[in-house]
Amino acid sequence: MLDIRLIRENPEQVKAGIAKKNDNTDIDQILNLDNQRREIIREVEKLKADRNQATGEIAKKKKAGEAADDAILAMRQLGDKIKALDENQRETEQQLHDLMVWIPNIPHESVPVGGEDDAVVVREWGEIKEPDFEILPHWEIGEKLGILDLPAAAKISGSGFYLLKGQGARLQRALVGYMLDTHTADGFTEIAVPYLVSGNSMFGTGQLPKMAEDMYRTENDDLYLIPTAEVPLTNIFKQEIIRYEDLPVQMVGHTPCFRREAGAAGKDTRGMIRVHQFDKVELVKIVRPEKSYEELELLVAQAEKILQGLKIPYRVATLASGDLSFAAAKCYDIELWAAGVKMYLEISSISNFEDFQARRMGCRFRDEEKKIQFPHTLNGSGVALARLIPAILENYQNADGTITIPEVLRPYMGGAEKIG
Repeated sequence: MLDIRLIRENPEQVKAGIAKKNDNTDIDQILNLDNQRREIIREVEKLKADRNQATGEIAKKKKAGEAADDAILAMRQLGDKIKALDENQRETEQQLHDLMVWIPNIPHESVPVGGEDDAVVVREWGEIKEPDFEILPHWEIGEKLGILDLPAAAKISGSGFYLLKGQGARLQRALVGYMLDTHTADGFTEIAVPYLVSGNSMFGTGQLPKMAEDMYRTENDDLYLIPTAEVPLTNIFKQEIIRYEDLPVQMVGHTPCFRREAGAAGKDTRGMIRVHQFDKVELVKIVRPEKSYEELELLVAQAEKILQGLKIPYRVATLASGDLSFAAAKCYDIELWAAGVKMYLEISSISNFEDFQARRMGCRFRDEEKKIQFPHTLNGSGVALARLIPAILENYQNADGTITIPEVLRPYMGGAEKIG
C-alpha cells in the first residue's frame, strides 16, 4: 500500500503516478476521507479532555459533599458523543482502507511511460543461429520423442495443462536441481513452502483484491493455490520486525504455480507456452530501502546466470508503466529465444516493489539507530520451466530429431548427452 502521508503531502505526484498505470482511483475522495478521519480524531481528543476535566470536578464536589448530579449527567452525555464519534471513526477508516487497497504502486522515475509495446530492451545475450534444417515447435518434437503428452493432460484436466514423461520429466527435474544449486551456491537460502495460502497472505503481496478472478480458491477452507512462490516466501516476514544485521534476506524456492487466467484466448496457447499450472524457481529479496535498486540489478543478473549457463539467447527489457504489475515500482522482463516458434518468450519478470508489499504485510526492520522502517521487497523468476523447456527442445534440436542436453544439465541427467 502507499503511505497515506505520501498521498496527503504529494497528491498530484500520486495522481500522475497511478495514471501512468492507467489507474483512475479517486485520490480526492481518499483525501476527503482522510481529512474526515483526522477531524473526528481531533474532536474525540477534545471531548476526552473535557470528560477528564469533568471527572475531576465531580470528584472534588463529592469530596466536598456537594451535589454532582448535573456534572455526572454532562459527563455521560460526553461519553455518548465520544462513543458515536468512535463508531464514525471506525466506519471512516474502513472506507478509507477499502479505497487504499486498490491504489497501485507508483512507477519509479526510470520506468518508461506507455504500454506493452513501449518496453525498452536494455541488452541482448547470445547468438540466434539459423540451422540448415526445419526446427519443429516444442509440441511436435516433444510428441515425437514421447516426452510431452498434451492430449493426456487435456484428458485429465482440460485445456491449459501439460504432461511430461520419461526424459521430459527428468529434464524438468534436472533444471530444478541445476537452478536451486546455482542460486543456493550464490547465497540464497532454499525454502520449501506451502502451496496453499490465506487470503491475508495474498493481500500482503498484492495479489488480492486486484487479481482475485485470476486465482484458484478453495471455498471450504478459504485458501488460495499460490500463483508463485513469491507469496509464501515474502509472507514469511509478515508482521515481523527484522534486525538490520539480517538484511538482505535472500530466499529461493521451487513450487508449482497455479493461474486461472492463462493468457488471451487464441494467443500463443499451443503447447506449454500459456498454461494454468507450471513449475518455477522463485527468488525473493528483502533489503534496505537505499539498496533496493542496486539489489534489483543483482537479482536480474542472478536470473540471467541460469540462461547463460544453458547457453540460450535472451534479451532483457524494462517494462513500461502501463505493463507493470499492480504492486511493482519497476520491472525487468527476461525473454529467451525459442527457435521453433521463432519468438521471444518471457521467462522471468523481476520486480522491485519498494515498501509497497512491506506496508501491506506489516513487515519492518529496526535500523542501527533503533528506528523502525519498512524494508523494500523484490522478487523474480529464477526461472519458469513452462517456457524454458520449450526453448531447450527447440534451440537444442538436431537434424536427426534428437535433442542435445545442455552441458550443465548432464550431471543431473545421469550423464546423458541427448534425448532421442
